[in-house]
Amino acid sequence: MQITALLFSGQGAQRVGMGADLAEASPAARKILELGSDILPADFSTVLRAGPEETLTRTAYCQPALYLHGLALLAVLQEKNPNFTFAATAGLSLGEFTAHAAGGTFSIEDGLRLVARRGTLMDEACAQRKGAMLALLGADEALAHRVAQASGWEVANLNGGGQIVLSGPAERIEAAQAAAKEAGVKRAIPLKVAGAYHSSLMTSAKEGLAEAIAKTNLKMPAAPVLSNFLGRPASSEAEIRSSLLEQVTGTVRWEACLKDLAGRGVTKLIELGPGGVLAGLAKKIVPDLPCHSAGTLAELEKVTHELPH
Repeated sequence: MQITALLFSGQGAQRVGMGADLAEASPAARKILELGSDILPADFSTVLRAGPEETLTRTAYCQPALYLHGLALLAVLQEKNPNFTFAATAGLSLGEFTAHAAGGTFSIEDGLRLVARRGTLMDEACAQRKGAMLALLGADEALAHRVAQASGWEVANLNGGGQIVLSGPAERIEAAQAAAKEAGVKRAIPLKVAGAYHSSLMTSAKEGLAEAIAKTNLKMPAAPVLSNFLGRPASSEAEIRSSLLEQVTGTVRWEACLKDLAGRGVTKLIELGPGGVLAGLAKKIVPDLPCHSAGTLAELEKVTHELPH
């Protein structure tokens, strides 16, 4: 018997024009992609459809864009396979909010309000203090902590497959690269991001988001939703609220999330989002667990074709 879990993309996966094919093919997807005109930037739809890419890269744009796109993909998947069910879901960073909306923790609209607020607050935090991120390839957790300590940076993502991401002040990026080289890290690659996500440089965003999360109606999801911060599903409504908040400044334990899914007897992963980043990580972390990636209508049709009907 096939047991499926869904994965949702994080920031960095966005593509100009994503979702246009879904909106054209499905009224349900179009309705989702057109949500939020009252809370998103006035030019949001134009930027999503036609760019410029640098505007779509800003957190206030790309976070709601990826959230809506992931849920539009799910809507089309469920249209094509009315009997489709999933046993659990997880999302990388921003994708955790998409996963909660998919699992029914909160409504799509309430989730979008949270995501829009989170994106705006993170943009503001980036403007206040220039931050950067560095991917360490071929490093384990202990080594990454040593590099972080030596350079005044923090461990942001435990992505698995030998990939760990550090965050810190932009003016200390050369010190972090030097510390990585000295510690014997194979490669330290600066990431194209606007700030130091999942670190204390996002404290102002966390404080602002606390009020929005406290006001949001939520309930335990219908299927387990993995928490990035905990590396497992939250066990209560209070823990969902606290873990979504802690995730803003805390370490993302993505490797632990995927191993938790494998431990639940999941036999198939479906990544809903562009680029195939999560499928690539899954191949390294849980090589025996196939992960199919769908970020376009054509890719989604291929995935649904392989599902039991």
